[in-house]
Amino acid sequence: MNDKANSAKSEKTVSLVLGSGGARGLAHIGVIHWLEEHGYKIKSICGSSMGALIGGIYAAGKLDTYEEWVTSLNKVDIVRLLDLSWQGKGLVKGDKLFNRLIELVGDQHIEDLPLSFTAVASDIKNEKEVWMNSGKLFNAIRASISIPLFFTPYNYKGVVLIDGGVLNPIPIAPTFSDETDITIAVNLGGKIEITEGDNEQGNSTNKYLAAIKNKMSDVSGWVKNKVKTPDKLELGAYDIANQAFEAMQSTIARHKLATYPPDHVIEIPRNVCGILEFDRARELIDLGYQKAQESLG
Repeated sequence: MNDKANSAKSEKTVSLVLGSGGARGLAHIGVIHWLEEHGYKIKSICGSSMGALIGGIYAAGKLDTYEEWVTSLNKVDIVRLLDLSWQGKGLVKGDKLFNRLIELVGDQHIEDLPLSFTAVASDIKNEKEVWMNSGKLFNAIRASISIPLFFTPYNYKGVVLIDGGVLNPIPIAPTFSDETDITIAVNLGGKIEITEGDNEQGNSTNKYLAAIKNKMSDVSGWVKNKVKTPDKLELGAYDIANQAFEAMQSTIARHKLATYPPDHVIEIPRNVCGILEFDRARELIDLGYQKAQESLG
């Protein structure tokens, strides 16, 4: 029976839907590793925000390179990758980060990738999703990860786009025409799990924002006049906006999953880490692997 079960699994092709959720998206790497090790063949990926980043890098065949790099980062490295924006449309431009990613992965085009890939972003002016499945890979990913207030919006082919999670944090619909055996969705807005580290996790966004604001103050005295930076940063405007964004995404994700149920859903608790805690990459990758095992094993 086990041999037959393994054989059946090896024949299954997968449309993989990777949801949005900041650093929690590193769990997608663990999910992909589990699928590969258990005989599933990923033929199509659709991702929103961090799901687009991980999915696009996997489709480009460079996930191992990215994993080696991201697991080497510490908090200081992460803050150094954030190039500040002075335009008031977001804290970070993202050029420095994406130049580094292009160095790692290459400046590839979506239509040249060996499997189907779609990145989802949000056109808020026209109140609609934008599905990007052609053109430069990292242009599409940059548009998809434009978290409101944090990253500046991205001009993609003349349309100003922001984070795909605003309208669709778990984009299942783009996979409807796929000729695959099953659809697996990874939801990064899963139910909260209580852990011993919850109190520290609750302050993680504040710590990163404090570091960014200190960096801003070091760069220019102009910031001191424009941005009020208290000595002890409590729950500031950006953190409140982030929590509101997370709550919104979780609600929309539940609606999408109920409306367009995939064959399988892997749930990642939404409180496992802060949106910028990329220094916990190894832990989050392992969590993704564990949750895939629990859901599909």
